[in-house]
Amino acid sequence: MELLSELIIKDYFVLFLVIGFGIALGNIRIKGINFDTSAVIFVAIFFGYLYNLYGVTFSIPPIIQSVGLVLFIYTIGMQAGPSFFSSFQEQGAKLITLAAITVLTGGITAVSISYIYNIDMNMMSGLLTGALTSTPGLAASIEASKSPLASIGYGIAYPFGVLGVILFVKLGPALFRVNLKKEEKDFADKSMSTTPKVINKNLIISNENVHGKTIKELNIRFMTKANISRIMKPNQLPISPTKDTILELGDIIKAVGTENALKRIEVLLGKVTDIEIPRSATYDVKWYVVSNDTVVNKTIDELNLLENYAATITRIRRASIDLAPHPSTKIKYGDKIFISCTTGNVSAVTQLFGNSLKRVGQTSFLPVAFGIVIGILLGSLAIPLGSLHFKLGLTGGVLLASIFLSWKGKVGHVIWNLPAAANQILRQFGLLLFLTPVGLSAGQSLVSAIEQHGAILFLYGALITLIPMITTVVVGRFILKINFLSILGALTGGMTSTPGLSATDSMTDSDAPQIAYAAVYPFSLVLIIIVAEIMAML
Repeated sequence: MELLSELIIKDYFVLFLVIGFGIALGNIRIKGINFDTSAVIFVAIFFGYLYNLYGVTFSIPPIIQSVGLVLFIYTIGMQAGPSFFSSFQEQGAKLITLAAITVLTGGITAVSISYIYNIDMNMMSGLLTGALTSTPGLAASIEASKSPLASIGYGIAYPFGVLGVILFVKLGPALFRVNLKKEEKDFADKSMSTTPKVINKNLIISNENVHGKTIKELNIRFMTKANISRIMKPNQLPISPTKDTILELGDIIKAVGTENALKRIEVLLGKVTDIEIPRSATYDVKWYVVSNDTVVNKTIDELNLLENYAATITRIRRASIDLAPHPSTKIKYGDKIFISCTTGNVSAVTQLFGNSLKRVGQTSFLPVAFGIVIGILLGSLAIPLGSLHFKLGLTGGVLLASIFLSWKGKVGHVIWNLPAAANQILRQFGLLLFLTPVGLSAGQSLVSAIEQHGAILFLYGALITLIPMITTVVVGRFILKINFLSILGALTGGMTSTPGLSATDSMTDSDAPQIAYAAVYPFSLVLIIIVAEIMAML
């Protein structure tokens, strides 16, 4: 008992004790729902409450919280960066507008409650981040306010923030009288015209106008947007074509591209045929992974594979999405590239791209360290804003630096991107180091905060969850006329609710919710942080 009394006031013991109990609690599922890592803050608040109850003065060194904060925010930016800017271009303004409505409506609701009912703004900023289930937002709020009230508000609003979103997306189709099967079909029909799949067909050369001309002379890639990956001449073995390969009547080619691209190449060269092109020892077709940093950020046109290696890229797989390659397409670290080339050039192509899964999975802490340093310096800069000076702060600086560096991918010889597994481990570790001291501090102020403001805080948290969701669906459905499945994806992305997305996925076979969620999540993540910081400074 004496040993336990000594250990219970040792910071390093309590730190890992809270983390252990928190993870165990977070793994418990009730009706398929669990709090995951966020449960750590509830255990920490409980421990802090007990310390306060028994009059024990206890705290974890501030450096632990700061290290956890920068690791967590940096890895969040690393995850969001690659798709942060492209989401504006690829998914359009409507989904981004929905996400902005979700976050800003939540912020307006929270600020209104604060002024109407005279609730401390730091408490409301915590209620907002809990209602929107945004731990990065909580981190920004705490860093800006230096107040335990933000973490108390987060702990109060978070449970309904999780459950409320799940219930809303489950009941939403019935409430708004939506036929999900019809929404699935409408989305699939539209997707076929906007994001066509990469396919392949075999053609037989039957156009007399191309007989005797080389692939270079016909400028096939420019004219049709399709690639020729293999060619088989009568009574000969198949080969991987080069720019100087001559096409003749009766040749069988394998063309790769979108459906429209294949229609164009069919018009140019000949008709579709059922004749198969067998595998041959003269050429090789396989996937290569980009692990050589010298080719990163170079375009396919710059690599000039057809001329240098008699090789053709027919497909690029990036983040589990197949892309049709274009001359202007930039190669990214970790890309998987499907290449057809002559067997004699396989070794050279392998050397060019690296093709090492082991290297792609390795983690260097050099870019992590310098990336965080750049973020801290950026956050310390005083930005003139009229007669005032504005600083991004620790959270804003590290977040913006990591987003930009992740989007850039490579500067000089430094690869900034983190492997997915390493990013996940660092993010979880940083989150645990951050949540534990935050919760312990909040727990010691919990009773006084509830005595001052009352249990009505739980109702305020629920309102900040529900009002943005209702507003988002109404605007998306009746004003912007967006597919309902995409609305649910944008809604869960705006609420940064992974459990909400999981609930939506269970209702449909369509990938509309995932696409919308991925498009708006990085934007929402940053916007919530900005709103939380502004509220904490009011």
